[in-house]
Amino acid sequence: MMEWLEVHRGAGPLVVSFPHTGTLIPLEIEKRLASPWLARKDADWWIDRLYGFARDLGATTVRTAISRTVIDVNRDPSGASLYPGQATTELCPTTTFDGEPLYADGNPDAAEIARRRETYFAPYHEALQAELTRLRGVHDKVVLYEAHSIRSVIPRLFEGELPNFSLGTNSGESCSPLLTAAVEAACDASGYSRVTNGRFKGGWTTRRYGQPGDGVHAVQMELACRGYMDDPAEPPTPATWPAPYSDIQAAPMRAALTEVLKACVAFAKA
Repeated sequence: MMEWLEVHRGAGPLVVSFPHTGTLIPLEIEKRLASPWLARKDADWWIDRLYGFARDLGATTVRTAISRTVIDVNRDPSGASLYPGQATTELCPTTTFDGEPLYADGNPDAAEIARRRETYFAPYHEALQAELTRLRGVHDKVVLYEAHSIRSVIPRLFEGELPNFSLGTNSGESCSPLLTAAVEAACDASGYSRVTNGRFKGGWTTRRYGQPGDGVHAVQMELACRGYMDDPAEPPTPATWPAPYSDIQAAPMRAALTEVLKACVAFAKA
């Protein structure tokens, strides 16, 4: 297994994917960037740590340690936008979520994007597909849970403040409505705010693998960072972002997410 690709195999009918928690950037790429801090600003900070309990539920986890600035494994590999007409970032991002240029020395060209796709994107999805196939050989249904987070306020991407939970099911196409209802119920019981198929309907992974008719049900969960860490409303700076992880501060959200993943497992076993 490649050092940057982390796979933990569980026996339960649940795969948790962490596509955006990585911060590793190869030196030959990092030296071309405008700022190492900008290049890591939009990581899904501490999400793999927040979901550390998932393995205790029998979940399989798949994580890339490579930064999304190198390549975003949750984008369409063809380069097509997942949200036509809305601001977003590319397969190999050239700006931050706030629109700041990432490169000081030329954006990656088509040949470089193809190399990154072959080096990092393809192995990640080969691993993800292999685990889904393995578990479908054992279980009638498997849930793929895409774990994400984002700052609560990013005017370029959405208006106002994002709800605590943004559940995406590709407008109902990537999973059974029974799974959607079970996850919604777990979210709503927590007292945190929730929206389903709002600004974030699920990325390429949810859309690609969510095939309910074939027994694979995929959901994406985008958490507003304020639910588990300090998340300043003003534009972040190197002095304020990312805030450190605190077990005490994250505990209520962690408890809520435990119920969410339990609901996923219960659905798959029903």
